[in-house]
Amino acid sequence: MEKVSILAITKNGLEIGSKLKEIFPDWDVYAPSKFSNNEKFHWYSESTSNKIIELFQNSSALICLFSLGAVIRLIAPYLKDKKTDPAVLVVDDKANFVISVLSGHLGGANELAQTIAKKLNSMPVITTAADVNKTIAVDLLGRELGWKIEDDSTVTKISAHMVNEEKIGVYQEAGNTNWNKEIPSNVKIYTDIEELKNSDSKGYLIISDKMIENELLANSVVYRPPSLVIGIGLHWDTSRQTIKNGITDCLQKFQLSQNSIAKLASIKKPKDVEGLIEVGKEMGIPVEYVDREELAEITAPNPSETVKSFEGTSSVSEAAAIKVSGGKLIVEKQKFPPNLTIAIARIMD
Repeated sequence: MEKVSILAITKNGLEIGSKLKEIFPDWDVYAPSKFSNNEKFHWYSESTSNKIIELFQNSSALICLFSLGAVIRLIAPYLKDKKTDPAVLVVDDKANFVISVLSGHLGGANELAQTIAKKLNSMPVITTAADVNKTIAVDLLGRELGWKIEDDSTVTKISAHMVNEEKIGVYQEAGNTNWNKEIPSNVKIYTDIEELKNSDSKGYLIISDKMIENELLANSVVYRPPSLVIGIGLHWDTSRQTIKNGITDCLQKFQLSQNSIAKLASIKKPKDVEGLIEVGKEMGIPVEYVDREELAEITAPNPSETVKSFEGTSSVSEAAAIKVSGGKLIVEKQKFPPNLTIAIARIMD
């Protein structure tokens, strides 16, 4: 949680806020200035109806220590969607219950409610269907593993199939297979995508770094694990656009998803190539550099004496991809004149 705010408006609420502040010292407690008696709190003089909106709009989680009905009335006009609204929780005046009110999954309210309830010896109240039915939360699967949902427009539909215990087919060809989830009886794992297509499943969960054919997409949630490392061989003046075009062309040619790129990898030069720095920033992907001595120890399928004469190692793109991924090369060196090569390796989990 980036910023957790606690709002207390009663004397009992102040006591609960004090307990939470002791347990979670990075959290901020806000209360009306008429109660001012604690330098660790933030005291406000404006109306609570104004303060709660400020906190709602500027917090990643908002914990309200007063009635659920009042909280709903105060925040209702400002709700947008589950991707942007903060987690909202309510703790009653005696701390009997910790209620997950808003953004239970994506915002983390459910997990936070359980954490707080355990610390306060309270009862967590969670009503999201996936949790009460103890099934897979489609919108959270793989989140802790860094998976990205490619298109969330199908999440609601597939989630409904899941909680209604309709048949769901799962196919995984990349990423960590240790989900740490119990597989419900209505979910079947397939090892072949053709079997998945020909099954009687109502919906699909697909974990892959490859492009998925359109006929499956309407009934699928596609997760993109961070499984690809792009190895790049280049000259000191290779431009950002040249590098970006080369990456895009490779991904399209070999039907791989940009959303699964974990890192860009290249040789450590005396001075970092500006074009590569720019591409990494633009794509939001970290760049890892490898010393030439380490690259020279890697056995690559397409070594080059010309590259060795310039770089001191016979392979840059392939060797860098293999080294940084710790896995297997899936796209051998692709040349883009005059001075760019790209190779792709898959991280082996």
